Amino acid sequence: MDVKSAEQSVHSGAAAKPQPPRERILVAARELFGRHGVHGVGVETIAEAAGTNKMTLYRHFESKDLLVAEYLRGLAAEGAAIWCEIETEHPGQPLAQIDAWLTRIANHVEHGNEAGCALAKAAVQITDPDHPGREVLDANTRQHRDNLIRLCRASDLAEPELLADQLFLLIEGSRVTWQHVGDGRPGADLPTLAAGIIASHRR
Repeated sequence: MDVKSAEQSVHSGAAAKPQPPRERILVAARELFGRHGVHGVGVETIAEAAGTNKMTLYRHFESKDLLVAEYLRGLAAEGAAIWCEIETEHPGQPLAQIDAWLTRIANHVEHGNEAGCALAKAAVQITDPDHPGREVLDANTRQHRDNLIRLCRASDLAEPELLADQLFLLIEGSRVTWQHVGDGRPGADLPTLAAGIIASHRR
């Protein structure tokens, strides 16, 4: 999405209810970072798309790195919310929760609009361990792995930690591969591939 498209997204969202500058900046950053990557967009472009200026942007975010971290924090929060939704939909059914998560990821990866894909892209781009976004990415990774381990243990499957890592690598691989293959939709068969791995851990 180019700057004009990002501006239209910000303005369309503001048509019903005016957004404060900080929210407009985050909306524009999400659109542009998602399209061009966190290193492919400058603060001037983001400010322009948000209908503001660099001074206002820096008033709300002291640096671009902190803006990137907040952008990633928002994506991670969406992923955490999905876990809560799935638990509500399948209470007391750990295997069903795992399957529901895999299905959601497969559907979202296939259509290229899943927050996890943006997080995976950012994880490849942000290599500096001191970047504030790195902490967000690492915490998000730990949270997803911990959720998988918890559900695998609750399902009484053998070697739950190993199974969780296998599933996690399969999921992350499908996200990263989609970015390069695109229409090949490698994530589409994610539940089927995962089912075979899960079956191998049944006692």
